[in-house]
Amino acid sequence: MVRQVIMDYFRFLSDLITALIALCTVMILICAMLFMALRTLIRIKSRPSSENGRVTVAFFHPYCNAGGGGERVLWCAIRALQKKYEHMDIVVFTGDVEVTPVEIVDKARQRFNIVFDRDVRFVYLSCRKWVEAVTYPHFTLLGQSVGSMLLGLEALIKCVPNVYIDSMGYAFTLPIFKYVGGCRVGCYVHYPTVSTDMLQRVSEGTVAHNNVPYIRHNRLLTAAKLLYYRLFSFVYGLAGCCSDGIMVNSSWTRQHILHLWKRPAITFLVFPPCDVAEFNNIQIEEKTSSSPVDQISIVSVSQFRPEKDHKMQILAVGRLIESLDSDSVRARIRLRLIGSCRNEGDEKRVLELRHLAKDLGLEDKVEFLINISFDELKSHLQSATIGLHTMWNEHFGIGVVECMAAGLIMLAHDSGGPKMDIVVSYNGNPTGFLASDVDGFAVAMEKILRLSEEEKFAIRTNARKSTNRFSDKNFEATFVNLYETLFVS
Repeated sequence: MVRQVIMDYFRFLSDLITALIALCTVMILICAMLFMALRTLIRIKSRPSSENGRVTVAFFHPYCNAGGGGERVLWCAIRALQKKYEHMDIVVFTGDVEVTPVEIVDKARQRFNIVFDRDVRFVYLSCRKWVEAVTYPHFTLLGQSVGSMLLGLEALIKCVPNVYIDSMGYAFTLPIFKYVGGCRVGCYVHYPTVSTDMLQRVSEGTVAHNNVPYIRHNRLLTAAKLLYYRLFSFVYGLAGCCSDGIMVNSSWTRQHILHLWKRPAITFLVFPPCDVAEFNNIQIEEKTSSSPVDQISIVSVSQFRPEKDHKMQILAVGRLIESLDSDSVRARIRLRLIGSCRNEGDEKRVLELRHLAKDLGLEDKVEFLINISFDELKSHLQSATIGLHTMWNEHFGIGVVECMAAGLIMLAHDSGGPKMDIVVSYNGNPTGFLASDVDGFAVAMEKILRLSEEEKFAIRTNARKSTNRFSDKNFEATFVNLYETLFVS
């Protein structure tokens, strides 16, 4: 009797496995047929013709109106292409459906001082929510990656370019445009979606915005998350290696992309463009002649995203004020947080930071300057003493370069791009300071304030000279030269 039950059980299991295999086979065949049908329809769809010598280059940048460093890369790249290639039409895939093309271009001019030679065509995407982190409370990386493929498909259906460039880090769109759309594809990578540093943080149970307590304190969940990250890293590598050309923004990013995508022959380091010429117009001498009653302005320039860690900046300034032994100096300290808000999540984050400043008794010491113009940014940098940047493993740090070019004494996190590429020794002399925690930042700021005017001036001038490596001119020339084979038919 028992033997018969066991045999029936295994027979049922065998039939179930056979049925599942058959079902999977059918689904694969259906997906393959749908893929071929979609590919045929898209390739039949009228693509901008190259017969008249015109080429259409499309940038995938769902948040092109965000006003951050990634957007500066986008606009400078477009300006460079328009200058060199008169036969080129530029398209930007954007999810900023609430603003008009005129408003987007005007913001690029106001925020970054960038003006275009010709019109830019904007193709609006209606399903940007598919790539927003808030849509996926769990398995966020996977959800956003699958969502980017769907968003990329929407983009491809609306416009089939000759050349496709992912300028915002959505690597899973590359195979969509290459194998479905038949486009030549390239990318500018600001930071890898997943990295070995992320794996290390999860493994060590480090506190982070993407490593919540209930996972950190559970070995089984930690092991599961590590497996998830490793599997995702493998698939991410497969997507990224589809690119015909890869540019990365820093030594740190290049190191991780080479490890994940394994395409050294077509991976190039291209520092992002920073408007150092404009900031160099600020007179450093004026900073050294400030009055003892003037405010001591500490400025942070970065978007209000969770990884930027503005909380650490507020805590560090609070710790600095506690450590100062001069009432007059304490009264002059001001922290000015300059940045843009992309969505409701960023606006909520600003509100939480305001509450934190109030709880710490720093309400009159911390100012929030949101979505300000380029001229306003220059004005605040002109009157500031210290530039502050606290993001762990910042991939590059355009805000860091801007502060140094403007003559601020920079204090950045001891990791990522600032550590490897920016706040480094230049001509054998320091260009700024690095720290890694609240106490370290507070101590470094106090050290900066205690420097003599001559010492401050030496650091400022040396830091400014070092930023010429990151000019718009260098970026535009390198960008166009490296992608010559992509852009020219």
